Amino acid sequence: MKNIIWVLVIIVMASCTSQEKEFSALKGNVNEGVSSIIIQGKGYSKTISVNEDGTFSDTLKAPEGMYGLIAGNSRSSLFLKNGYDLSLEFVEADNSVLFSGTGAETNNYLKEKAAFFMSDYGDPKSYFKLEKSDYDLRLVAAKAEFNKSTIDVSKVDSTVAAMVAQSDKQLFAYVESNYEQNHASLVKLAKGKPSPVFTDYENFAGGTTSLNDLKGKYVYIDVWATWCGPCKREIPSLKLLEKEYHGKNITFVSISVDNVDGRRGSHDSWLKMVEEQQLGGVQLFADKDFSSDFIQAYDINSIPRFLLIDPKGNIVDSNTLRPSDPNIKSFFTELGI
Repeated sequence: MKNIIWVLVIIVMASCTSQEKEFSALKGNVNEGVSSIIIQGKGYSKTISVNEDGTFSDTLKAPEGMYGLIAGNSRSSLFLKNGYDLSLEFVEADNSVLFSGTGAETNNYLKEKAAFFMSDYGDPKSYFKLEKSDYDLRLVAAKAEFNKSTIDVSKVDSTVAAMVAQSDKQLFAYVESNYEQNHASLVKLAKGKPSPVFTDYENFAGGTTSLNDLKGKYVYIDVWATWCGPCKREIPSLKLLEKEYHGKNITFVSISVDNVDGRRGSHDSWLKMVEEQQLGGVQLFADKDFSSDFIQAYDINSIPRFLLIDPKGNIVDSNTLRPSDPNIKSFFTELGI
């Protein structure tokens, strides 16, 4: 759920308008090694060439709305509107962008609020894990932090200000309405608690496997299905991870929750994909898809979901990093894997 609200609002935010100037302008200087800047949005894309000295300048006939700005390793949100004349300063330390010129207040405000939503304050889990007294204090602190701004909000485009306010409202509404249920779940599945177990799941390699069979090593579990696009996008990263950690103190387990009655995915589709994709690790098929006791015990209602269990069968993280997360190797290193 982390940052989902912010991302969804950006995706849907795009509209057209007419101004006296029927274009917006960008100029600036980028970090060494960047040869082009890409502006992408709903139905629009433009690549701006960077000069040998690192400078760039161009005009864009782009509909008013939100865009992604890509310059080397820098990824930023950009709001464009006819008449905007923006100068961009790329900050190498954190791959961010500072804006000046016409439209700067709106874009710096977006940058400021994006940093809030991308921080722990934007992660509902950071609230749910707290006991009630600490949760109440954090909620007050988060709302106060959100309302802080170095930008004169009266100069921010009203559409953007309304978009940000709606994101704020949705985040805190979600946190407040879901605290009790999610807190109870996180307490039940807290680090160090004995993990729920699965018993005699069908193993693609033959026979059956139970979680207790895997004690003695860390167990990294991928709960997935053949019909799940985000699940399949993690497969290449998972394969690389399995290869790099082969022979180390960790076992990689994939549990399919394809429907046992064939309504969405099936046992046959699982067999076919494991074979055709040459999926590694321990490939298991859950006994009752999402209704399986193990899946229910972990409160899994969306996939992919990754779990990490220690060699003694205790929970390390009930919603751990994905294989594609750049921090996962350092996380494993901290655990001594």
